[in-house]
Amino acid sequence: MHKISKLAVLTSGGDAPGMNPCIRAVVRTGIYNGLKIVGIRKGYQGLIENDMYDMTPRSVSNILNLGGTILKTARCLPFRTDEGMETAYKHLKEQKIDALVVIGGDGTFTGALRFSKRYPDIAVMGVPGTIDNDLYGSTYTLGFDTATNTVIEAIDKIRDTADAHDRLFFIEVMGRDSGAIALRAGISCGAEAILLPEKTTAIDDLIENLKAGQHNKKSSSIVIVAEGDKHGGAYDIARVVQKEVKFYDVKVTILGHLQRGGSPSAFDRILGSRLGYAAVNALIAGETQKMVGLEANHIKITSLEEALNQHEFKLEEDLMQMAEILSI
Repeated sequence: MHKISKLAVLTSGGDAPGMNPCIRAVVRTGIYNGLKIVGIRKGYQGLIENDMYDMTPRSVSNILNLGGTILKTARCLPFRTDEGMETAYKHLKEQKIDALVVIGGDGTFTGALRFSKRYPDIAVMGVPGTIDNDLYGSTYTLGFDTATNTVIEAIDKIRDTADAHDRLFFIEVMGRDSGAIALRAGISCGAEAILLPEKTTAIDDLIENLKAGQHNKKSSSIVIVAEGDKHGGAYDIARVVQKEVKFYDVKVTILGHLQRGGSPSAFDRILGSRLGYAAVNALIAGETQKMVGLEANHIKITSLEEALNQHEFKLEEDLMQMAEILSI
């Protein structure tokens, strides 16, 4: 059982709205419980470069509404090496840090688990922060709700111009390995088709659906493409479809990194606060090599091993069936 007195927090990998509320909760919950808190800049890179600073309750004032992460983030290849981890460990020991909260996705957790197994005297707790919503052990991850709302707002605006010009828009959203954003945004915006990495959609079927829509006097069509779709990106699919669908003016929009930015939604602010609070309490209780998540509106603690290796995370079947039915 780890008894901790000094805790460090970092954000790693892709940024996600809700990370700042989580940092705030970690800092203030830790200080409330008598711990000293250290912020690590730029994720694991900051560990290797010894880029750390002491944090107080005022260090996290007025950050609930900020997107991104005040601690900055980076992808750090040296941390994957034994030498990089040894340097990071040395800096933690010099600072007398005995616990670490890591906020990020599967790459972040992979590094944290490997580090903790190598140096078990540093307790580690993960918080799922990724807009892809693709980690086992939490129904929702930090940033997913905000990113989905950002996508919906953009598609609603694109729909206006699509209707005005009888256009077919292919809109590419983030989700290389997960179609969670694409599915929910597609249902919310009335997309005629949603192409997901989890489900194979034949291009011929897509073309027939678009022709049927035109026959039913649809004045415009929106097709959502998750960037991990097996047919390629939105431009590749649009080129193939354009050859067969002559009645629409075909356009492509790549939403890109605007999906990561923006002020976190109320849901992500509360989720970040709950998970940060739970992460500190779990470490105080002696937990390590775990992830805090939310399932059925209750905090759930899952081992990092399980969070990384379980492949039971699937899109909801009823949502996928409903998307097809509601698009007629």
